[in-house]
Amino acid sequence: MNQNTATASARSTLSLHKLGVFCGLAAAVWLGSAEAPTKLVNEGFSPFLISMGMVMGAFVARWTIPTLLKGTAFLFDDLREKPHLLVWALLAGMLWAVGNTLTIFAVRNVGLAIAFPLWNTNSLVGLAWGCLLFRELRGSRAKDWAKVIGGALAIVFGAAVLAVATAEQNAGAPGKAVTGIIAALGAGAMFGTMYIPYRKAYISGMNPLSFVTIFTFGELGTILTLGWIFYGGAAPMVAELHRARTMLFWPFLGGFCWVIGDLFQQYAAKYIGIGRGIPLSNTNQLWGLAWGALVFAEFSGLSGSGRLLIITGSTIMILGAVSISAAEPPPSEMENWHAAMHRECDRYQLDTENVTAVVAGNDPLADTKHPRRWWEWLIVCVATGIFVWLAIGTRAQHIYVNVPWMLVLIVGTMIPLGWCGTLLWRRTRFS
Repeated sequence: MNQNTATASARSTLSLHKLGVFCGLAAAVWLGSAEAPTKLVNEGFSPFLISMGMVMGAFVARWTIPTLLKGTAFLFDDLREKPHLLVWALLAGMLWAVGNTLTIFAVRNVGLAIAFPLWNTNSLVGLAWGCLLFRELRGSRAKDWAKVIGGALAIVFGAAVLAVATAEQNAGAPGKAVTGIIAALGAGAMFGTMYIPYRKAYISGMNPLSFVTIFTFGELGTILTLGWIFYGGAAPMVAELHRARTMLFWPFLGGFCWVIGDLFQQYAAKYIGIGRGIPLSNTNQLWGLAWGALVFAEFSGLSGSGRLLIITGSTIMILGAVSISAAEPPPSEMENWHAAMHRECDRYQLDTENVTAVVAGNDPLADTKHPRRWWEWLIVCVATGIFVWLAIGTRAQHIYVNVPWMLVLIVGTMIPLGWCGTLLWRRTRFS
């Protein structure tokens, strides 16, 4: 028995479906918490400014976290094996940057607790693309189709209920509410389409840590371009960033947290597909509602009927997402997944045996020891220095915050990080 075989045999026997479900739940917690800094838009800061701060934090995270977990040598080896996927990773980053900017406009107009469930209709878009392009659900049983279709209808109905609640909350400014709803649904369309590159990368054997490293250049380039257009040039954009120096730490931190959630979401998409993994991660609306209602008191001015509508709509959407996620793919459907994988291997002349192992969570490259380089520690030190520099110049913002509830949610965010991260390492070595 060689070293790689021995290492693989020592891994956990946790099923990939359960691992994907756990990753989806962990993603929900972190993606929900990452949106809390968008509340700063209500203090008069531009949505583009908040989005740029988040993208900058994400840029730092997408280099730091993969470097810490696997090292740059592993990342470069993986990227060299699949160079055709670089453009797809860039495209995904561009779509995310546009979608993230739209979410902040939505938060400004209708609030975090309302906007969250509306842009989470991205699960419908992702489900459609998964079925059309990657053979997800094909060959599945009738009851699994019923779970998925029923869940999709529940998500749409829940979104409609939330839209009614939004109209009541913003009765004095109907145009503002409509704009917020459109922005949130537009973000859902961007995020849902973004999952096409995700799934394409993972049925081709690309590691999520490698994917997000390239992803970040697409999002950073796009948000800087949007900012340049919005502010009318580079100089006004830089001046605006300088004026917002005292609050940039918070969206920067939000972007960093979003990357952690996105990594869990990427592993969920890899192991249970975008049709199942994305709806599960979209239970992040629970955390969005918790932050909005418990920490920022967004429900304080809402009537009893409005609160009931929001709770009802959110519950329906969550049940729909759970229904979709509970439809575990049977062997007949897995044959179609494998057919999609073989199609990618044939198209790009990939090693089918190696890709099959990677898709099954047994990447031979993940078990190979890669030497650590001095610049990896430099990357970590630079990232830490940026956080410290931003934190030193940060001033308190005039936003109501319930500190005890905030601490409870922070603790609740950290628990799945350690638990699910351990499961990923034991089962796949972050493959």
